[in-house]
Amino acid sequence: MDTVIHLAGGARDQARASVEELNGLATFRLLQAAERVGVEHFVWITPLGATPHHPMRMQRAKALAGAVVEEAEIPTTTLAHSLIYAPGDRHLLWIERLGYLPVVPLVGRGIARTQPIWAEDMADAVLATLNGADGHRRFELAGPETLTQREVVRLVLAAAGRRRRPLPLPLAGLRAALRAEETLAGPTSLITWDEAQLLAIEMLSTRGTEDARALGVTPRPMSAVLGAPRDSRTRVAVPAAGADPRPAAGR
Repeated sequence: MDTVIHLAGGARDQARASVEELNGLATFRLLQAAERVGVEHFVWITPLGATPHHPMRMQRAKALAGAVVEEAEIPTTTLAHSLIYAPGDRHLLWIERLGYLPVVPLVGRGIARTQPIWAEDMADAVLATLNGADGHRRFELAGPETLTQREVVRLVLAAAGRRRRPLPLPLAGLRAALRAEETLAGPTSLITWDEAQLLAIEMLSTRGTEDARALGVTPRPMSAVLGAPRDSRTRVAVPAAGADPRPAAGR
């Protein structure tokens, strides 16, 4: 085996593994196994802005895994990404279903920003890293649009042919409601609190699409991928160089 591509992870506890084991310990174990058998290149993905003190469990675990990857004895490539999406994925499908309600609830105030990157563009970037590596490389992968949660919801609903008024929900009340649903529904919960937080944190790169283009990938805007009507497309606000890309909880 020459190369390991590690894409596994998730924001939801599984029946036999917690979020921390899925995103942190499993990465450590896989990297150890790769070193043991002489793998020449370890490629993995991690969210932009992951730190050991992040409000999300998944990001905290990913940050700890990242520290291990940086100390690996074999060449590694880290692909730090903004919100990855694809038409029909879990999060977009959840937003579409909420579009059947008279109003669409937002996680917090709906102003947390991401730079959504299409799964197909992300896959192309992964493939572009497989030509080999020396040492430890890191690329920040982001789409060309900087969108708030509110704007993402509007685009998804417009692509589905719906228009709904957004309804910001206080995080404290939403957390209590989703925790109660998790307790009652268990693994069949429609969405967990940890998953909902993905829409309320910022995942930004001050480099924009620069690293993706360096890999030969030109990310498509979310509005074009989803086929949203032109009048629903939003203005793009790309973070200026030096802007603070740190996660903002409670947005």
